[in-house]
Amino acid sequence: MKQKKAQWPWHLLTVVVLVGLAGALYYATSLMSYEWRWNRVPQYFAYQAEESQRAADISTVVELVRKGDVAEVTLRNDAGVEQHLTVADNSLQVARGDDVAEGDVVGVNRHWALGPLMWGLWTTLWLSVVSGILGLAIGLATGLCRLSSNPTLRDLSTIYVELVRGTPLLVQIFIFYFFIGTVLNLSREFAGIAALSLFTGAYVAEIIRAGVQSIARGQNEAARSLGLSAGQSMRHVVMPQALKRVLPPLAGQFISLVKDTSLVSVIAITELLKSGREVITTSFSPFEILFCVAGLYLLINLPLSKIASRLERRLAQSD
Repeated sequence: MKQKKAQWPWHLLTVVVLVGLAGALYYATSLMSYEWRWNRVPQYFAYQAEESQRAADISTVVELVRKGDVAEVTLRNDAGVEQHLTVADNSLQVARGDDVAEGDVVGVNRHWALGPLMWGLWTTLWLSVVSGILGLAIGLATGLCRLSSNPTLRDLSTIYVELVRGTPLLVQIFIFYFFIGTVLNLSREFAGIAALSLFTGAYVAEIIRAGVQSIARGQNEAARSLGLSAGQSMRHVVMPQALKRVLPPLAGQFISLVKDTSLVSVIAITELLKSGREVITTSFSPFEILFCVAGLYLLINLPLSKIASRLERRLAQSD
């Protein structure tokens, strides 16, 4: 209880600082004469799409039944073939006994649909998941090759890591899409995932290498003296201990990967940030949309950070 009493003023100070920053931001926008239009934002998350229901042939409305907010319309052509349509009641364009021509709109069917920001979020998620899994596999293999006694494996893995870490991700994306992608006829999605995976794999490799080397050499020697092979020693003794040490930097790398997916917009992949920029051009609400985009990135990264922290504590308790 004493500890909580001693800390609450600092938590209060944190709140004051955050409120002050929010006030400063509001004051800055007021100096720009910026008009906030948050009412425009929800439609870019989800909206009611309208699908026109049209007559398939020259027909007559033979039956019209209203059921709450919808109306069921039955059309019959000269051959006796019936067409059944369900439309929103307040969009109904015909009455019983009316004649309609082919292609005439009878009404519209409304349904909820995902907006561009949600589709951008989905694209960012699956790009991150696929690239993260591939990057982890590449990084694990490369990290072990960096520790290999085979000079060829060690040299090739070192060249790969240094090349990738020494060049910007944006350049690598361009190379994969415009050069390798053109030669191998790769789609933009495949090229983007390949670039992100290899980029992530290089950093994961260094994390794995550092984690394994941080384990005392005596651990491996003791395992070998008990009759375990080099592979068994690595799998059962060294790697479980290294995993606990590399988990925080791995989590940080995967969080960076989520943000790095924004760069694939240069090859026309509509991920979250590109979706936000496209929405800005139609909504003329740049600050609102950018705040929403930032919030969606936090929605991905904060749970990932919490999961990594919880897993780290659980592994620490198992010691």
